[in-house]
Amino acid sequence: MTLPRTVKAVVFDMDGLLVDTERLYTDSLVAVALRDRLHLPQPVILRMIGHTWAGSSEVLRAHFGAAFDTEAFRVSVVEHFYETAQAGIDLKAGVLELLDHLDAVGLPRAIATSSRQADVAHHMGAHGLLERFHTVVAQGDYVRGKPYPDPYLKAAERLGVAPGDCLALEDSHNGVRAAHAAGMMTIMVPDMLDPTEEMHDLWVRIAADLHEVRDLLNGAPYPSIG
Repeated sequence: MTLPRTVKAVVFDMDGLLVDTERLYTDSLVAVALRDRLHLPQPVILRMIGHTWAGSSEVLRAHFGAAFDTEAFRVSVVEHFYETAQAGIDLKAGVLELLDHLDAVGLPRAIATSSRQADVAHHMGAHGLLERFHTVVAQGDYVRGKPYPDPYLKAAERLGVAPGDCLALEDSHNGVRAAHAAGMMTIMVPDMLDPTEEMHDLWVRIAADLHEVRDLLNGAPYPSIG
């Protein structure tokens, strides 16, 4: 399988795609909920993946009730996350190799994330990777977060590339929805969320990891798993 158009830029999600943060966030959500004697089941947590905190707050209020103090909960979760993250945040498989390939072929690239700029600076800066992206679109840089297309449209605008000529790489359902809505060729690289039938209609490819994405861009054979 080949991509439908020539790729002129690549736009990456961050959490769960570039860095292995989703599991740390999940562990922090569970830890704080247990501390506060709250029942926070896994399906509710999974519905929060790929959202800005505003979107996650809606999920929490739908579960706990409209009066639930989502801001106090957020502060505790973030504190726990950064305490845990002191031990280090791992890169996802294939990140460096894919970035090396994009350098070699001269393709511009961006990050389009639901996280804050401070989180991007922390997570990517720890690996010395911030300078390897031409722009970062993060919370506060757009009006509507994923699943709306705004983060991806802003990334394409900053790169000076038409959205249809961009390849978007995502691990979450909301991210795939956002990238597809922006008109980008979209590859899902699943992390904590399994592909769904809906996702099959929105992506051009599912990949096991970023090594496979690199091979696809390089024109090398790659396994069919989707």
